[in-house]
Amino acid sequence: MGELRRTHSIDFKKKAVAMYLNEGKGYQTVAKELGIRHSTVQLWVKRFREEGEQGLEERRGRGSGPTKGRPKTKQQSQDAELHQLRVENLT
Repeated sequence: MGELRRTHSIDFKKKAVAMYLNEGKGYQTVAKELGIRHSTVQLWVKRFREEGEQGLEERRGRGSGPTKGRPKTKQQSQDAELHQLRVENLT
């Protein structure tokens, strides 16, 4: 099985970004010190540069757009439902 994905607080993410931007540490060094992957640090730095602190907010579980959430069930017309029920009764 795959490993569980951890969720980090915004403060933790800001700390990682600050270590990279302000302290001049590399992605690998920051990742090793914080016990995360260097690609995660890279992603956080990229999002921070593009969107500021808002880019560090959790995105999982938040759908967007018109197809957000579960698909709506399609209602059958009364004739189609009646036909389906008749077919089921014959079998």
